[in-house]
Amino acid sequence: MARRLGLWWRFVAVVLVGLAPGLASGRELSVADTHVEDYPTVQALKLMGKLLADRSQGRLTLKVYHSRQLGEEKETIRQAQMGAVDLVRVNLAPFNELVPETVVPSLPFLFRSVQHMHKVMDGPLGAEILKAFERHGLVGLAYYDSGARSFYTAKKMIQQPADLAGLRIRVQQSPLFMAMVEALGAIPVPLAYGQVQVGLSTGVVDGAENNIPSYQEAGHFRTAGYYGLTEHTMAPEVLAMSKKVWDGLSPEDQIMIRKAAQDSVPMMRRWWQEREESSRTMVVRGGAMVEEVDKKPFALLMRPLYDRFAADPDLKDLVRRVQAVE
Repeated sequence: MARRLGLWWRFVAVVLVGLAPGLASGRELSVADTHVEDYPTVQALKLMGKLLADRSQGRLTLKVYHSRQLGEEKETIRQAQMGAVDLVRVNLAPFNELVPETVVPSLPFLFRSVQHMHKVMDGPLGAEILKAFERHGLVGLAYYDSGARSFYTAKKMIQQPADLAGLRIRVQQSPLFMAMVEALGAIPVPLAYGQVQVGLSTGVVDGAENNIPSYQEAGHFRTAGYYGLTEHTMAPEVLAMSKKVWDGLSPEDQIMIRKAAQDSVPMMRRWWQEREESSRTMVVRGGAMVEEVDKKPFALLMRPLYDRFAADPDLKDLVRRVQAVE
């Protein structure tokens, strides 16, 4: 109850900031991120804020609410749709039910490599997916890297699908991710990111799946020390803005905000690569085991998910076009 009241008052505070007068003298835009202050996505948002302040001569600034200060990702998406928070940085999975096009880059084993993902998302197909956000009260601005997600457990190394049989695995609050885990023989347990450590510590879940920086940042490696590099998804993060707020801006400011977001991407990717390397070193030093995995047996079980979640002709065509990118 106390947590809900705390989130409510933070929500009210952001609303009041958004309604505050003084656009002529300057405007502070709010952006929500669930990760801690030194995480690459948060650092990229701070860089975007600096670029925005420099280019607008201080008229437009960015206030970053990191560490889930404004709630979990689904909560901040709703706030952005209402115009209570200006921007959100969210993984694509929580958008899957809202923006159908986001299902495609979230599909397991869709991307052949990080380079393939970059080529797709930086090109016209990525722009097409960002454009789809506008029908749902949001404006897609840019993609940030989220690495590759893999399975980790407190009980054993996941080296083949059979190793997941019967395990309770935390997943993002997404039907696609729940179906993926079920297809591998495990029991999906949808939990918000902030609840995973408690779930692992109390045995509510036997394991989870995420990228190595998140595995390290949240301290999951201390409880679930077996990390198998299945690398089943490479869906990026997305930075989106409230369409209600966007529509109230001048065309010049819209261009400035979009460019500042996109210009923060190259540094974010550099920071992300550095963070992946340092996080892997840290979890291994902390006693966790990180092992390579044969991905083919996992990928072979994912075909039904494509048929189910990309059955719409437009989504099926989008999958085909993504796979055709060399």
